[in-house]
Order: sequence, then C-alpha cells, then structure tokens
Amino acid sequence: MTREIKGWHVFTCFAVAFGIIIAVNLVLAVNAVRTFPGLETANSYVASQRFEADRDAQDALNWDVSAQVSGGKLYLRVIEDGAPVSPEIESAVFGRATSVARDQTPDFRWTGDALVADVAAGPGNWNLRLEARAADGTLFKQRVIVKVAE
Repeated sequence: MTREIKGWHVFTCFAVAFGIIIAVNLVLAVNAVRTFPGLETANSYVASQRFEADRDAQDALNWDVSAQVSGGKLYLRVIEDGAPVSPEIESAVFGRATSVARDQTPDFRWTGDALVADVAAGPGNWNLRLEARAADGTLFKQRVIVKVAE
C-alpha cells in the first residue's frame, strides 16, 4: 500500500524546515548581540580626524611591544631602540577577544626588563588592550595578542 503525498504534507515539511532555520538564526543573532562588548568610540568622525596624527606620533616612539603569560603572570615588554622601557600604563585590560565576561585589569610592576602582573588565564588566545604614555607625553594604544599554551 502506497500513501499519496498531499499538499499539506509538502507544506508541513517546508514549514518545519524553515522554522528550524529561522529559530537557529534567531538564537545566533541574540547571542551575537548579547556578547558584543560595545562601542569602540563615541564619535567615529572625530576619531578619524586625529587618527593619522596619532598613528604617526605612536610610530615615532619606535616601540616594540610584546606580551606573554607564564606561570600565572603576564609579562609585558616594551623595547625602544633595543632597550627595555617602563611607560606609564594609563589603561590595560586583559581578556578574551570575543567576550568581556573574564576581563581583568592587570596591576603591573616594573622588574627592570618587563612589566609583570598576576592574571588568571586559561589556554587559548587572549588580548591585552593597552594604553601607555611615553616619557614625552605621547599616548600609545595597541591591542596585543597573547597566546597562552598552558
């Protein structure tokens, strides 16, 4: 005995298939908006007017900035012309790139060749969003990618 496919069977299959697609898209959209960390700048036009000058001043510092995590400590090295320097840290946030839930504000101390702070970091990619002021008053801003293998 064979059953005949009727119009309501086809409609039900299409409705279920598109219902699943719409439900998944809604879940993903809600999670994307819920985990978005927020605005980078209040007024992008004003920020764009100063971008070139700020970048040129920052490049003139000739800093090589790197960070790594080892043994629960975050090591931030700022090298200027081959020698380590200790800039004034105005702002530093250590956290994941995709979520602000585990963000930490490291309390750096100078050890003579690096700035060191205690952090809680699991394996994976982390970001250090850094704002530091040079001795000449130039503001240095950079997002330093930190890969933790522990």
